[in-house]
Amino acid sequence: MRSSETPTAATGTAASAAGPTPADRAARRAVTVFPVLVIAAGVAGLLLPGTFAGYGPDVPYLLGVIMFCMGLTMSLEDFKGVARRPWVVLLGLVAHYVIMPGLGWLIAHVLHLSPALAAGVILVGCAPSGTSSNVVTYLARGDVALSVSVATVSTVLAPLLTPPLTLLLAGQYLPVDAGSMVTDILKTVLLPVIAGVVVRLVAGRYTGRVLGAMPWLSSLAIAAIVAVVVAGSADALKSAALTVFLAVVLHNGCGLALGYGCGRLTRLGRPASWAMAFEVGMQNSGLAASLATAHFSPLAALPAAVFSVWHNISGALVAAWMARRTTRQTREAHAAGA
Repeated sequence: MRSSETPTAATGTAASAAGPTPADRAARRAVTVFPVLVIAAGVAGLLLPGTFAGYGPDVPYLLGVIMFCMGLTMSLEDFKGVARRPWVVLLGLVAHYVIMPGLGWLIAHVLHLSPALAAGVILVGCAPSGTSSNVVTYLARGDVALSVSVATVSTVLAPLLTPPLTLLLAGQYLPVDAGSMVTDILKTVLLPVIAGVVVRLVAGRYTGRVLGAMPWLSSLAIAAIVAVVVAGSADALKSAALTVFLAVVLHNGCGLALGYGCGRLTRLGRPASWAMAFEVGMQNSGLAASLATAHFSPLAALPAAVFSVWHNISGALVAAWMARRTTRQTREAHAAGA
């Protein structure tokens, strides 16, 4: 399991109900430390905008670092998982790229968001799956293999899907240069991911020594992006904070619920449905912030910055509830069979 948006990644299958394993504790530490780190970065950007605002042009490079770290933690097993269950992975991919962009457009209309904020919310919805979904799927005792497969494919296909979806849904608010956006995603997402995969294939025995540090490096880069984005529109945030937070909570919450519902309607089973919930409802907010900063405005990047914090908090809470429910049901089943 990998994560480019959390400070650690757990490996292995879902944990047993016997008690927390070292991987459990590491994953819980991830979803606790990362939001705190990003909140601190956001506060720093808000209170010291002059310190961070000038680093806006560096955001794509920070995203490249994040995606390289993601590629470095990937293995051939991630791609083999897609081949083992192609139709289920395709279902997750379609659900992700239909539900979240549609929700973004709907929320922008219902809340009557300004053009910049509307474009930002829609862009978050059009981004690929957030890789922190792998960690919370693990915590929830969900189908980790499915989660990794959907996150992998949605990231690889982002250059083909994110720009046209953004043009279709956000073009009425702000001009969208889809061709330039494709180029940016190729440079800041796909190429760094491929480079990371290649480095691991070529120098696997050496990279293994530093893999533990990669998620922490990614987390620092995400925090830096949030600080820069918040600093770039600190004044606007003070007046639009409540609206942006409401839009993000609705977007994430409805995505989680509809993702889970999609899994249940297609009879995937509860663990796979939980994976679907996180793969649909959690986004690569770092990419959304980078694209919004480059193609729209710092204000348009605010929803992505807030989403980066909130989806990790909500994901951790939902995962904890799911894990407790699974543990309780397992114990009840054991008691009934005794």
